[in-house]
Amino acid sequence: MTNILHTSTSERLHFDLIVVGAGIVGLAHAYTAACRGLKVCVVERDAACVGASIRNFGFITVTGQGAGSTWRRARRSREVWDAVAPQAGIEVLHRGLYLSARRPLAHAVLDAFMRTEMGDGCELLTPAEAGQRAPVLQLDEARAVLYSPHDLRVESRTAIGLLARWLAEQHGVVFRFGEAVLEVDTPRVCTSRSVLHAERVAICTNTELHGLFADRLVEQELRLCQLQMLRVTPEPGFRLPGSVMGDLSLVRYHGYSQLPESAALLAQLQREEAESLAHGIHLIVVQSADGSLVVGDSHHYGAAPEPFAQEHVDALILRHLRETLKLQQATVTARWVGTYPSSATRDCLIDSLDDATRLVLVTSGTGASTAFGIAEDVFAAW
Repeated sequence: MTNILHTSTSERLHFDLIVVGAGIVGLAHAYTAACRGLKVCVVERDAACVGASIRNFGFITVTGQGAGSTWRRARRSREVWDAVAPQAGIEVLHRGLYLSARRPLAHAVLDAFMRTEMGDGCELLTPAEAGQRAPVLQLDEARAVLYSPHDLRVESRTAIGLLARWLAEQHGVVFRFGEAVLEVDTPRVCTSRSVLHAERVAICTNTELHGLFADRLVEQELRLCQLQMLRVTPEPGFRLPGSVMGDLSLVRYHGYSQLPESAALLAQLQREEAESLAHGIHLIVVQSADGSLVVGDSHHYGAAPEPFAQEHVDALILRHLRETLKLQQATVTARWVGTYPSSATRDCLIDSLDDATRLVLVTSGTGASTAFGIAEDVFAAW
């Protein structure tokens, strides 16, 4: 993966931009800089991309993102993913979103959403119309189904590595894997192996809240959020027409939950789905090339969540899966946990440490969906 230019030792250690962290936020900054003709180095402490960015759904979610900058960044990121994926050998596995509303109050939230600018291009389908387009949906109790064409899905387990390789091979980005950054005092970056230099540095370290610039992060009152996710094998021939969500997503995703109409739905769900809400569960289902489904997820918060999945939480997620899809078979073949930094007040942190140094963290679990848009905003203001 490492791309070392055939130049002198001194030149190999000097760059226009150093990015700390090879997750999707770091790679988005590397891509944005390379497109501007900058000489870029990405320094990653692990020997490969194995962090939060490969453990998520690979769901590039536009619909439901918070109104304003988050939704705008998601729209832009989706455009970049669509352009970059074929060049990097990343398959777009499916497109579109189906969100099934089973409760009248959920239908009211979707009606309100359709009246916002975020509803442009979306359709609110009757159950009969949704059944024609997505026959795998369980629609016996559905009141309406939101369809959005704006969302797409890649396989995050492979997409992040393919994106890094493409950046190295086609854009000349230098990757230094297995190398921890110990100190940043731009233009000087001290690592566990050498001293690098760059005119600018972007620190995109995701869950490393107690390392670089921990004093600045303490001021943000960040917590870690841990997710439980599963891989499920359905019956042969089962195909999703797009990503799938349900009622619980309407009180979690800010594009819906910040609408006035969501308050009544939340009150109803607190009565009917108190346990699911207590575990931060809302249903997302996407499909992989091998036909398996990636299903989740839950949200548990703390300074250091234990890295163990809870069986009863998985059982709740699987119940919502069966209530939403017509599945004859749902065999769990893998379970894992993901993590991301979380803020109660913002979706993204962009901290100008000095004129040449930026600290950039996505604090809402929307890195795959918004990172390219965030990186463009960082460079536009730099």
